[in-house]
Amino acid sequence: MALDKLLGENSVIFTKSEQLFDAARANSLWYLSYGIACCAIEGLMSAGGPKFDYDRFGIFHRGSPRQADVMIVAGTVNKKMAHALRKLYDQMPEPKWVIAMGACACTGGPFREYPNVVLGVDKIVPVDVYVPGCPPRPESMQYGFMQLQDKIRNRRKEMAREQRSA
Repeated sequence: MALDKLLGENSVIFTKSEQLFDAARANSLWYLSYGIACCAIEGLMSAGGPKFDYDRFGIFHRGSPRQADVMIVAGTVNKKMAHALRKLYDQMPEPKWVIAMGACACTGGPFREYPNVVLGVDKIVPVDVYVPGCPPRPESMQYGFMQLQDKIRNRRKEMAREQRSA
């Protein structure tokens, strides 16, 4: 019984190892791009080139949802695509994060009047970082990744704060 209390969730050993894992996760993000429209071409594909070089930040593209831990949704999501998007999200291993890129993915953008457009990808999957713009610049996407890295590093602090307030 005393060993359970010693090695409990709030122990020094557990906290230090989780902080180490979170630092490793934040510096090695493998993303799956769900590029649908102009945002994918303008912001995401140009960001993968030599000028913006995401590899130096430890951010790599993966073609399979089973190997990715970040999903980038770029473009207008229709209701017909929602099931496929959710299925890809469900195939990703835990922990997983989502970045909504562009006005269409965040709020429906200029197509929000159409009945088949989803008014924000957060209606389908939980979104961690929003990158606004139409289309967003590669620098904005880079800043969004930096915000996600900070969120991952500070994840344990947020969880502890929520436990204290509950």
